[in-house]
Amino acid sequence: MFHIQKEKENNVLQLKNIVKTYVAGDTKQDALKGVSMNFRENEFVSILGQSGSGKTTLLNIIGGLDRYTSGDLIINGVSTSKYKDADWDYYRNHSIGFVFQSYNLIPHQSVLSNVELALTLAGISKKERRARAIEVLKKVGLADHIHKRPNQMSGGQMQRVAIARALINNPDILLADEPTGALDSETSVQIMELLKEIAKDKLVIMVTHNPELAAKYSTRIIRVLDGCIVDDTDPYNVPDQISVIPQKRKKISMSMGTAVSLSFNNLKTKKGRTLLTSFAGSIGIIGIALILSLSTGIQDYVNDLQRDTLSSYPVSIEKEESPLASILTASASEEDGGDTEKKENTVYSNNRMYELFNAMFASDSETNNLTKFKSYLDERMAEDGDEKESDVLKDHVETIQYQYDVKLNTYIETEDGYRSTDMSSVFTNGATSQSTSSDDSSDNSMASMMGMSSSSMSQMSNSMMSLWSELLPGSDGELISDMVYDQYDLEAGRWPEAANELVLIMSDQNEITDVAFYALGLMSDEEVTDMMKAVMKSETLSTKQREISYDDILETTFKLILNPDYYTKEANGTWSYIGDDKDSMNLVIDHGYDLKIVGIIKPNPDAAVTSATGSFGYTSALTQYVIEQTNNSELVKEQKLPENENLDLLTGLPFVITEENDPTDEEKAEKIKEYFAGLNDVEKTKIYTEILSEPTDEEIEQMTSMYMNNFSSRDAIITLVASTMGMDEETAKSYLEDYSDEELQEMLQKQLVQMIKENKSDSAQAQVLQMRVNATEQGDLFGTAGYAAVAKAFDELIDSTDDTTVLAKYYDEYMPSTVSGSTLEETLQKLSAVDINSPSAINIYAKSFDDKEKIADVITQYNETAEEDDQISYTDYVALLMSGVNTMINAVSYGLIAFVSISLIVSSIMIGIITYISVLERTKEIGILRSVGASKKDISRVFNAETAIIGLTAGLMGIGVTLLLNIPISMVIDNLTGIGNIAKLPVMGAVILVAISVALTMIAGLIPSKLAAKKDPVIALRSE
Repeated sequence: MFHIQKEKENNVLQLKNIVKTYVAGDTKQDALKGVSMNFRENEFVSILGQSGSGKTTLLNIIGGLDRYTSGDLIINGVSTSKYKDADWDYYRNHSIGFVFQSYNLIPHQSVLSNVELALTLAGISKKERRARAIEVLKKVGLADHIHKRPNQMSGGQMQRVAIARALINNPDILLADEPTGALDSETSVQIMELLKEIAKDKLVIMVTHNPELAAKYSTRIIRVLDGCIVDDTDPYNVPDQISVIPQKRKKISMSMGTAVSLSFNNLKTKKGRTLLTSFAGSIGIIGIALILSLSTGIQDYVNDLQRDTLSSYPVSIEKEESPLASILTASASEEDGGDTEKKENTVYSNNRMYELFNAMFASDSETNNLTKFKSYLDERMAEDGDEKESDVLKDHVETIQYQYDVKLNTYIETEDGYRSTDMSSVFTNGATSQSTSSDDSSDNSMASMMGMSSSSMSQMSNSMMSLWSELLPGSDGELISDMVYDQYDLEAGRWPEAANELVLIMSDQNEITDVAFYALGLMSDEEVTDMMKAVMKSETLSTKQREISYDDILETTFKLILNPDYYTKEANGTWSYIGDDKDSMNLVIDHGYDLKIVGIIKPNPDAAVTSATGSFGYTSALTQYVIEQTNNSELVKEQKLPENENLDLLTGLPFVITEENDPTDEEKAEKIKEYFAGLNDVEKTKIYTEILSEPTDEEIEQMTSMYMNNFSSRDAIITLVASTMGMDEETAKSYLEDYSDEELQEMLQKQLVQMIKENKSDSAQAQVLQMRVNATEQGDLFGTAGYAAVAKAFDELIDSTDDTTVLAKYYDEYMPSTVSGSTLEETLQKLSAVDINSPSAINIYAKSFDDKEKIADVITQYNETAEEDDQISYTDYVALLMSGVNTMINAVSYGLIAFVSISLIVSSIMIGIITYISVLERTKEIGILRSVGASKKDISRVFNAETAIIGLTAGLMGIGVTLLLNIPISMVIDNLTGIGNIAKLPVMGAVILVAISVALTMIAGLIPSKLAAKKDPVIALRSE
């Protein structure tokens, strides 16, 4: 860039042999033909000539709006032959002031803003700009009109504004092109007087057609004809003194605020079109914002569901971990066809079944060393933020629950005495599980009535809802976690504060299961039995909804019995089971541990999932109490003594130390004969009765037919099949729904035959014997024979049996064991004697799904440092499931966004077209801006600001419409699904969408803005 240095007092401007040629195709037109002249620093020069003589071209070249073809323009002794665009911009802004015939004011700007424009480009502060603009407007007599728009003023006033704008930057040269051409005579005189006054201090060059005005006011008149100077009344000749002094100038640039102001004021004049354009541009934003709102709402719902689900599905690590994940992976994987060439129109098989079976049988259960892992977790949970910072485990964990293999044997006192709270007591005979009153005269159990073993009926009852549930403990030693307080509302009483305190857990409808009512002693055994009979016979049983007040429930007390309490020590030091002795059990239960219900809770309406699965909630303090009391019991202490490590105190038999080879059938036959020979008559009679009670095929068929009569409905059959197969009823229904009634009957018959063959209960034996009595003419199978006669018949049977297979079978059934059937660990487990540092399962509850990943990292860190045998294996099925849900939501959202984005592209193209139309409409404004020193970049900035404003308006409009549409959308979805507030636009998403809208519109406006910047300012000023 070049600095204009004034070396001579009266030497401001020199033109040397200026030639201007216009080229149009092959045609050339010379507008100026070697014009040369000099101008003084302050004089009033009028240039006269006919239209087309070249006077306006000369004025434009002097003003830097147009470029000469050849020659040189010297400003203050500095040649402009090497000027760049930035130098010309600086020259027009600082040295030149333009006054046009048609005023060329920007119509959508106020008078003050029009005058300030040049100062804005010069980088003058707003305060100084305003002061200088007001001062110059006062000089031209327009101090009272500064806030008016050009269309609110007369022609003379607008020309004064143009003069004020030209003078605002204190230029060296004022160029006036026909300044009075559009004014009346009186106003023309006023303008000429004003120019004459200005010429006292500055060089004023005026182009005019009026020779009278020129002669009256000018100090020098130059006449131009056909591009040549034909007359100069006061020529000024000076010696050539040209210098080029480089100097870095302050950059002339329009501020973004000015560009925005110009564009905003222009858009305000076209409010309707601007709003319609913005709305068209907002359609794509609305579509994406709605999709984002729904996907965000759904994702938040899923996240909330995940967060709530964490309470029911924690990171669970079992002592015996079965790698089911590999089986699921094998069953869900697809066989790769490999590189084998396939024939067309041919179906091939893959190895899915083999892979599934291979995974099932190759995946043995893995044992986790939870003792060491618990120690590791306790150490990590004890860390604070100063030690590990963000890697502190307790920052990611809501709570950790340690589970142990302990059973709560609870009893409730009824009018008939103590009764177990376990409903399986209804299905089995015995004092332990049934009422322990001394006058109990219960009938045959449901199991015997239905021809089922007690174990089968117990298995079926265990599939029902669990009664007892340990409430999640707090992470800092609290009895109850905050998660539980958030999930449940306390309806009555208070929360447990001691080991022996419980809460009753209701449903959100204030209901508990009839199983819980039975546990509370509010249902009798007979009611349960009648219910089962009705179900099995497909009969309708009238039921009523029971109710009990909160106050009555809060007075309920249970008795807790520890497993060692079922055994008593005999005088000889052995231990005997007293569970079948009602009197002994009554005494034990009387001295049992009291458990009291102190509160009643129900799920919080806002909780999607709850953590407790039973009807009675207790704290970890009760678990610790049971473990401590059990381990401190005399039986457990004795069993743990070194001298008893090989002796099972429950049976009095030694534990199996080494595996011995099973005897052959011949050895079994010999040993069983020796054993039978040593029995007394009573023992022989008992065994003989059992042998005779083995049903024949005909008897089995008869018994099966009798049992089948009890199962006339499909649901009853499915219930029985489910119990015998060891699965819950819903699962059984899903498996058996495609079976016909005949197939179900056949399946049930096979199950009954197997059960009858395996059933050794007294009731089953009596039933077989009774059938044989009915088949004989005698009233007694043995007639009047006594034990001795029956024993003799038994001996004859054994002596006459030579089949070693039959005798081997008798050996397996009747030969008493010489060793215990359990190990030391199994015996201690039976007594619930567990180590508090060795849990059977660890449930880690994360605060969020992200925290769940942190917990997984902690387990990985442990495995990296642990021995191979101590490494932890687990499977997080919920994380696998929910990750699939998240992937699906993201895939759908991205697909919809990609589809809707097409509308953004279309709207961007439309905005580009509209911006180009705006360029055409504002062509004169472009010329005005260039005349006051605006650069090409400034012009681009103006139109970029316009597109940015449109984009911002479109974005804000799109966000606003989206927020309004989200209200009815949420209402509709809430009405259909019950999920409220599902459509919600995230703040950051809204900001990003507005930014995208602005960016896209600015990109769309780049081409029109470039076209605007390239416009010739001279041509632009001529446009209308």
